[in-house]
Amino acid sequence: MTETYDPDANAIAERINGILKQEFIGENINLEINIMKELIKNSVKIYNDIRPYYSCQMKTLKVMHRRNSIKIKTY
Repeated sequence: MTETYDPDANAIAERINGILKQEFIGENINLEINIMKELIKNSVKIYNDIRPYYSCQMKTLKVMHRRNSIKIKTY
């Protein structure tokens, strides 16, 4: 993800790694590589397709990315 050496890409990669560690993998860092790959694959599916987000009007990321227009929230 950070092959371009872009600081923004690095920030996104760090955010994704943090979410995977904190919310999905937890303390299971000593698993076999094939189990870890499956865990990450399932985590990404949950994150994009199942988990609703408050900032997205409680919709999933998959639904939000399909929309033609998005109402910008102001706080």
